Amino acid sequence: MEKNHNLTKEIIARDLKNLNDKLFHMLNYSSLKEISDLILEESTRLTCSKYCYVAFVDPKNGDSVGISFSHLTTGCQYYADLGEARFKIRKDGTYGGLLGYSLDTGESFFTHDPKNHPVAHGLPPGHEPIEQFLSVAVKHEGEILGQIVLANPEEKYGPEDLEIAEKIANNYGLALKEIIHQK
Repeated sequence: MEKNHNLTKEIIARDLKNLNDKLFHMLNYSSLKEISDLILEESTRLTCSKYCYVAFVDPKNGDSVGISFSHLTTGCQYYADLGEARFKIRKDGTYGGLLGYSLDTGESFFTHDPKNHPVAHGLPPGHEPIEQFLSVAVKHEGEILGQIVLANPEEKYGPEDLEIAEKIANNYGLALKEIIHQK
């Protein structure tokens, strides 16, 4: 797990352990928003990404609910004020598009050409350009509970970035299971 920047393999391993410990302690006194904000902060920092979207799957209706996210459109402030950006699950049980791909398949992936990815259907008007894209389904015991999406890293995404994001997603999955799915 090597990175192309100042974070060494040892620093990344230490920071991932610290994140796990911090999340464990936060479960007793923090909101889902505070935990998701930490996931966003650490995901962007450890992968050197400019943008991030952290979501959970609403257990009541299956919607993907972004609770912590970078502001990529003028409408993002509206969603931030609302407290969430909700993407409804379609009638066929999928989310569709590049944003929904890891939720639909359960697979983590990255692409250096998101515009031409087979499931991409474009960006909304006024959206910041996305040059690279990485998405990880957040799972616990095989159940998809959420998603972490990253975009526009300082350097090209590689397998090490996917590995980092998956480790963060494992921790977030434990937190989601405890906070949302145990209530």
